[in-house]
Amino acid sequence: MTRRPIRVLVVDDSRLMRRLLVDLLSASSAIEVVGTAQDAQQARAEIKRLAPDVITLDVEMPGMSGLQFLARLMRLRPLPVVMVSSRTHEGSAAALDALALGAVDVIAKPQGVREAGLACFAAALQAKVLQAAAVPVEQLTRMAGAGEGDAPHEPPSAAGPYGGIVAIGASTGGTEAIRSVLRRLPANMPPILLVQHIPLAFSGSLARRLDAECSLRVVHLTQTQPLRPGHAYLAGGERHMVVERLGTTTCARPDDAPARQHHRPSVDILFETLARQPLRLAAVLLTGMGTDGAAGLARLRQRGALTLAQDEASSMVWGMPGEAVRTGAAQEVLPLAAIATRLLRWTHERPAAARTHAAGR
Repeated sequence: MTRRPIRVLVVDDSRLMRRLLVDLLSASSAIEVVGTAQDAQQARAEIKRLAPDVITLDVEMPGMSGLQFLARLMRLRPLPVVMVSSRTHEGSAAALDALALGAVDVIAKPQGVREAGLACFAAALQAKVLQAAAVPVEQLTRMAGAGEGDAPHEPPSAAGPYGGIVAIGASTGGTEAIRSVLRRLPANMPPILLVQHIPLAFSGSLARRLDAECSLRVVHLTQTQPLRPGHAYLAGGERHMVVERLGTTTCARPDDAPARQHHRPSVDILFETLARQPLRLAAVLLTGMGTDGAAGLARLRQRGALTLAQDEASSMVWGMPGEAVRTGAAQEVLPLAAIATRLLRWTHERPAAARTHAAGR
């Protein structure tokens, strides 16, 4: 049976941008642009008339903004939304607000009209729309604003004495999932490494937002950094994160190797470089489309690391963690709200080698 194309409504106040988005989306045989709208009022009417599968929505519009319209849409008639944002600081901050409100993904508007750049933008836009169409509507309403109550009401328990490194990978729905985990962790945690599939236009703003809301110091990794307790390091968009030893110091650095499974940064690459290090490790796969991270998680489990996967009920998309469960890479499958507690407990668990040594005395 031939699957029908994904029906898309393009909402943008710029006539030129609407035309560009329509042309680029229509180049995919899997997508049918069924209509356009220039503002929220017109978008409401077109949603009722056309019943699209996915909406692309401009962040900045006159009258009712894209964010205001998104909040109302998620409350009254939830649909998968891909936000189209400017590359300004304000635009990227608003795009992160949109993800918190329930948007599936964000993309930055193209810079200029060079053919190569437009081709990359078109491929990314088409992929995000197709991925958004696969997200169940009930998950959108469940995820929207889910992280707002995640900050603990009391000071969190202190991390334990056994150190190590924590690595977390995520994709679709991951910005809010990572935020939920980090907000529940104390400031004295071991170093935490974060890979989120997100464009460079937004990764810096995400790091700043996490840093403002969490007890940990969150760093946007743009150059080699020694790994320090109490710090979380977010991979910059469009560059991998790898871990290596420089003398006696364990460091994370950006890497420009080719994309893996179309992803840069890649969760698998981070996990694989960690598996080569003589370190105590815990690794987590959170919500995300595709399979990135599952193979790397399996290598870490073989290496003796604690490996966790987010459960299906709390994931926006159970692709990455689901693959880890299916292949046996995840030792434990937990709801999002339980992951920080499990990581904190891990910091108090004496490593196996230390237990063996103590027993032999």
